[in-house]
Amino acid sequence: MDAFNLLKADHRKVEELFSELESASGQAKLRVFEQIKTELELHTHIEEKIFYPALEKPKPTHDLTLEAYEEHDVVKKLLREMSRAKSATEEWEAQAKVLQENVEHHVEEEENELFEKAQEALSEEQIEALGEEMETEKERKQRSASKSSGAKKSAKKSASKTKSASTAQQRARASKKSASKSSSKSSGSKRSRSSKKSAKKR
Repeated sequence: MDAFNLLKADHRKVEELFSELESASGQAKLRVFEQIKTELELHTHIEEKIFYPALEKPKPTHDLTLEAYEEHDVVKKLLREMSRAKSATEEWEAQAKVLQENVEHHVEEEENELFEKAQEALSEEQIEALGEEMETEKERKQRSASKSSGAKKSAKKSASKTKSASTAQQRARASKKSASKSSSKSSGSKRSRSSKKSAKKR
């Protein structure tokens, strides 16, 4: 797959997710947003690591590439802010709209200007090689993300097990204390009764 087709496929996927976001409601909106965030982070990563560096030097693509970096920074900032939300408030919805508009503008500039000029600046072999490199890097990043998410889940499980074990121990200790108190009360009352009996005998 050449570089342009790979990046265009990413663009179409994100467009579909934004359509889903518009029709979703409540917590479903946050779940779709998480998918958008994952896709955009992957996409910006392979562009900044592989694609843009190849376009910075050639004069026809230099200025557009620098502008693309700046547009990525705006998108990253919005993603960070929106990730903190616990629910899709009106303010969050407004940010989602701004995010969508920024991404759409960026995609339009890339596909209609940057890609066209890049085709002139790069050879077919370079375009193909960049596409393969980006595809490999994307797969590597996805594997690494799924491993890290698996490790987090397992850490949460073990933390939850430790917590429940610790709670069980605390309960056991508490019941021992309570048993020990009732036993000492009972032996105390027995002593008190026996001393009363011996006093009567005297």
